[in-house]
Amino acid sequence: MAESRDIFIVCNNHEELGGLQRWAHHVGRLFTERGHRVHIIGITHAEEAYDYGRDLPYGLHTLHETPPPPRKGGRIREARRVAAQRQGAAKLSALFRTARPGGIVIAAQVWAMEWVALADTAGMAVIGMSHESYAATKGSSRFPRVQRYFADVDRLCVLTTEDADAWARAGMSNADVMPNPLHVTPTAFPDLTAPVVVGLGRLSFEKGQDMLLESWAKITERARTSPSPNRPPTWRLRLYGSGPEEEALRRKADELGVTVEMPGTTSDIQGALTNASIYALPSRSEGFPMGILEAMAYGLPVVAFDSAPGVRELITHEVDGILVTPGNVTEFAEGLERLMDDPDLRAKMGEAGRQSVQRFSADVVVDRWERLFSLVYR
Repeated sequence: MAESRDIFIVCNNHEELGGLQRWAHHVGRLFTERGHRVHIIGITHAEEAYDYGRDLPYGLHTLHETPPPPRKGGRIREARRVAAQRQGAAKLSALFRTARPGGIVIAAQVWAMEWVALADTAGMAVIGMSHESYAATKGSSRFPRVQRYFADVDRLCVLTTEDADAWARAGMSNADVMPNPLHVTPTAFPDLTAPVVVGLGRLSFEKGQDMLLESWAKITERARTSPSPNRPPTWRLRLYGSGPEEEALRRKADELGVTVEMPGTTSDIQGALTNASIYALPSRSEGFPMGILEAMAYGLPVVAFDSAPGVRELITHEVDGILVTPGNVTEFAEGLERLMDDPDLRAKMGEAGRQSVQRFSADVVVDRWERLFSLVYR
């Protein structure tokens, strides 16, 4: 049995309904079940809090009740920001001092790492993380900050071997791989007869739902002008989630003349997936998409843009899903239509996905984490 450790997971916030926060709460629970003492720490509060439950088996902490001043805004605001950051880092140091020997700090985001870098981590191993692809970071303002703040951590964990190799070539010799664990345990499965294509996720530009609507418009037009004899005419598109693009997506659907069901966010992942037959992931960028993990665990075949190494890590093209050239909405529509027209292909790919995704089971991934904890203390 692995040594019991004090583990501190530091995030921008721990309250948002987002992939990173879901990951933090999930691994926090998994580590606790293995006998570790876990604290999840947010730098500040989320603009809109999601209820992750009561009587959680790990500690929750927030360093700043109000957000620190932004980085830009003149010398006075900068001085206030630095002072606030130091106050937050002092609170973080106090939490770290409660750790037994062998403590672990996981800085799950680079902004959070700025506070970890100011805090007293003497005698503790520090593991940095990036939950997006190397390409997504390289094309953003985060790239130089990752290079700066994660340069001296014991490991910089990224989601795939392809991303780790890219970071190593960029000079981060501490790059390592840690995939997201599967975080659902199905108790029911879809029979893949419901004429529903489903997507779950934040309604935002990077998630690409606007391109999915364009694909759906092509499918709708072809169904009207050249109906397939093998396809029921009642296939529906259902997108769960909320976000900044919600109203724009509704307007776009109206402009395209397509019907899309947008029931909002849901905590019933099983219900959402078992009442569908195909999962669509039209993201412009991704890390290691939990939506695909969930869909595959439930035996839903997936059509996804080949937008990141994490997508390719999960889906083997033509085996357990269909990968599409990024941005090609016609090809995406054709992928969906292939599965809509062929129930046997849906069943074959869905079952292959169920088997494949077990390599990311919770036990397998937590074992990897515990081996890493031992390695950084050698």
